[in-house]
Amino acid sequence: MTVKEMTLEERPREKMLIQGEKKLSNSELLAILLRTGTKQKNAIELANYIISKDTQGLRYLQDMTIEELCEIDGIGLSKAAQIKAALELGIRVASVKPKKYKVKNPWDIYKFYMDGLRYQQQEIFKVVLLNTKNEIISDVEVSRGTLNSSLVHPREVFREAIKRCTNKIILMHNHPSGTIEPSKEDKDVTFRLIKCGELIGIEVIDHIIIGDGLYFSFKENMII
Repeated sequence: MTVKEMTLEERPREKMLIQGEKKLSNSELLAILLRTGTKQKNAIELANYIISKDTQGLRYLQDMTIEELCEIDGIGLSKAAQIKAALELGIRVASVKPKKYKVKNPWDIYKFYMDGLRYQQQEIFKVVLLNTKNEIISDVEVSRGTLNSSLVHPREVFREAIKRCTNKIILMHNHPSGTIEPSKEDKDVTFRLIKCGELIGIEVIDHIIIGDGLYFSFKENMII
């Protein structure tokens, strides 16, 4: 059955206009971008086939290159570009931060940074600067790549905090594997930076690891 042969309530675009985008499945949303399918599959079936090609689902789609998308029957350069553009736009919208954001607990940090870090292919180490009201002043990317003490230098970690006259920071990095268990290196880097912070009067109040839909807080787990 083609999409045109479906009832209006079943067609993805019409369904979205009537019920709203949140009522659509992932396949239906992707079908709207695809617009057409192939001789064998309608747009919804093609969308479902693309998403189900890998157990990671939408994450797998995000990781695909335009060239890899074009290898799928029914996906040409135009459709591949539209899919990648829509995914990137979603990531950018999620990364837009409010001017003032108060941190009450580790979950607040996870919520704030999750979308920007959970799908990264490299470990990214950031320092989050807080004011006296525990509102985020700024964040600074310190390193990319496997976390180790040579990459995460105290000078880079505390430089912006000193310039902004903040007295407390939160350390944060992601695990591309999706797991959140801290490694020995994660702990060593944390303890080293805590000691450096004590010497210059800047408190490291937590270190948060962001995984795939999960987080690990050193403070909540009483490691610091």
